Amino acid sequence: MESTGGRGQLLAISDLHIAYPENRALVEQLRPTSDEDWLLVAGDVAETVADIRWALELLAGRFRKVIWVPGNHELWSHQKDTVTLRGVARYEHLVAMCRELGVITPEDPYPVWDGPGGPVAVAPLFLLYDYSYLPQGCTTKEQGLEYAHGTGIVCTDEYLLHPDPYPSRDAWCRARVAETERRLMEIPDDLPTVLVNHYPLHRHPTDVLRHPEFAMWCGTALTADWHHRFRVACMVYGHLHIPRTTHHEGVRFEEVSVGYPREWRPRATPPGQLRRILPMEVSAGDRGAAPGVGRGRGGTRT
Repeated sequence: MESTGGRGQLLAISDLHIAYPENRALVEQLRPTSDEDWLLVAGDVAETVADIRWALELLAGRFRKVIWVPGNHELWSHQKDTVTLRGVARYEHLVAMCRELGVITPEDPYPVWDGPGGPVAVAPLFLLYDYSYLPQGCTTKEQGLEYAHGTGIVCTDEYLLHPDPYPSRDAWCRARVAETERRLMEIPDDLPTVLVNHYPLHRHPTDVLRHPEFAMWCGTALTADWHHRFRVACMVYGHLHIPRTTHHEGVRFEEVSVGYPREWRPRATPPGQLRRILPMEVSAGDRGAAPGVGRGRGGTRT
């Protein structure tokens, strides 16, 4: 594991969605608070490789270290993208691009944050989902998908996120979970962790979704105990577009997404604010959703 000492803050953000001009402008305004700040980017920067490169290159030039994990949007095979790779090949292309830019990915050694609140191992994860967060009354993936199609709440991944060469997205997820679990077990037992993933590692953050069936595309039950198994100081995620802090079994979960302009415009808080992960802010209990935050997602866009 690589270790970088110093002062500064460990900051986080996700779901930048810079295809929207308003969101691109927010990214252009992002700045560290000091030369020692690290930035965690928890996925969904954009849909095209060119846009992803633009954003990560900009941020890598400003922050001491940038750590990125893929969201579902980065993995889409989108008609607007000149890069036509699918599945694992697309992910590996993005990893190679990040290494060229000096951005840490889930395939790299886990860096150790030695600044205020540390030391902690910062582990970027790429896990996907396996449809195990089923709607109430459903016991199989097939039943869950049938129910979701009946409600009209179907993730666009079903059409644009290809798992090649795996036979399914859930098979790819299971392979990623097994390999990631092996790597996390190699972290010294006396070192706490900050785990960064596009999806929450436990189902509880999805309890506030307006459309509960969307939870199927929000993670996997295979990681339900990771916040304890791997000594998690904070679990950082995005995807839900419900930025808030929750605590589950004594562990802090931070949803750090920006979301779409239609979602952040009505909120009282300014959009595009970096969330401080370490040193931990003094707060009491669950902050809940910020004022004006919607309780979930609609349609097939996310």
